[in-house]
Amino acid sequence: MARGPSKHRPVFHLVVLASGFVAGGLVTQVARRFLPAGAVKEFLTTGVTPAIGPLPIDLVILKFAVGPVALDVSLLSLLGVLIAYLIARSLF
Repeated sequence: MARGPSKHRPVFHLVVLASGFVAGGLVTQVARRFLPAGAVKEFLTTGVTPAIGPLPIDLVILKFAVGPVALDVSLLSLLGVLIAYLIARSLF
């Protein structure tokens, strides 16, 4: 029985999302380094960085902290997610 794109498991969607953010983040860093200063560079590489943490966890015999965890979202990273989605959709 053939499965449509909406019936993929959540792990598949998380992998596509993560790979898109990694690829988009790489493109963003390359653009930040090599594009000349100007409006285009500012528009493409300016991002929003939401952060969570640090989150202390105390389990009586084990105590540790998780974080801070931050996600740098820019226009190029969203473009990377879109491209990863289109590639995954065409392959699967």
